[in-house]
Amino acid sequence: MRSRHLPYDSSKFDSVPEPFDEIGETSMTEIISGLITGLGEDVSREGLVKTPERVERSLRFLTSGYETAVSEVINGALFAAESPEMVVLKAVEFYSLCEHHMLPFFGTVAIGYIPGEQILGLSKFARVIDVFARRMQVQERMTAQIADALVEVLKPHGLAVVTEASHLCMMMRGVEKQGSTTITSAMRGVFKNDARTRQEFMQAIG
Repeated sequence: MRSRHLPYDSSKFDSVPEPFDEIGETSMTEIISGLITGLGEDVSREGLVKTPERVERSLRFLTSGYETAVSEVINGALFAAESPEMVVLKAVEFYSLCEHHMLPFFGTVAIGYIPGEQILGLSKFARVIDVFARRMQVQERMTAQIADALVEVLKPHGLAVVTEASHLCMMMRGVEKQGSTTITSAMRGVFKNDARTRQEFMQAIG
């Protein structure tokens, strides 16, 4: 069985695996049909006839980050920095899939950086987030991947990423704690080494 999972490696942000249409000799829609049948449903009834195809399209979209390179979404949107003042972007929504149960986790990302020679177009931050969110993930890894990819692109004096998310694997099953959230952070450069810079960022994102 071929895997689409890319182990994290900061030198391979532009490595894009070839998409696959079949797993061995069985198509994805057939596998999904088997899962539905295994759960005790009749996949031939009216409401479910097209469900395997819909689920495949949905899963391919939700994991489209495997097939997207960071350089592709940046697309040259780098500009000369005019000052080394902190730039903060917060409350950027993301949606991802927990790799342990394939249930969604979702929330917001905040990013701050001290520019070096370049700044990045603001919409590109959201696109870089989606590259890593649209994979089977754990929140801690996703946060680090976003940070390291942006450091690689921007080469800033420092960069920080904070994510806050709700996990349906905790809310819908298991401990069933609907009010819980998880916060993870990744600090690079001056954000890691200088407490005052880090505190300024944390105050800015509330």
